[in-house]
Amino acid sequence: MKKLEEYVVTIPDFPEPGIMFRDVTSVLQDADGLSLAIRTMQDLVQDLEYDVVVGAESRGFIFGTPIAYNQHKPFVLIRKKGKLPRETISVEYELEYGTGVLEMHKDAIAEGQKVLLVDDLIATGGTTEAMIKLVESCGGTVVGVLVLMELKGLNGRERIKDYRLDAAISYEGK
Repeated sequence: MKKLEEYVVTIPDFPEPGIMFRDVTSVLQDADGLSLAIRTMQDLVQDLEYDVVVGAESRGFIFGTPIAYNQHKPFVLIRKKGKLPRETISVEYELEYGTGVLEMHKDAIAEGQKVLLVDDLIATGGTTEAMIKLVESCGGTVVGVLVLMELKGLNGRERIKDYRLDAAISYEGK
């Protein structure tokens, strides 16, 4: 059986020289790789007590939804501005070249709910930090952050150091 890391294709110098791009689509397009990714991620948080799974558009949906389904938990979407139909709350956050806005339905998280955040990766931690702010502004408590990949060289873990972070795969570089 292959290790999870073996399903990740690394593309040197993309999108710019010096970057080693870790392609998550290579995991998704292999049935064994996708199954292993979901099982591995679930196993990392099997000791965690949570009420709801929250994922950010779009790869947080891909990994979060099957985990929520398998654990019989609800799944809450965090999307880019203007994509949700009901009343929302929003947070602006820093991107590498500007800012972005994430939104969540205002009634998606109930006061006191324990939340597991799921995404494909953590790099600088900006998106993860924004997700945490959204959940907490609704009165939810983030009990864990679960990602397929952590790019340690970009120090995202440091930005969310007060929260539990589990990564199925960790890479030292950028």
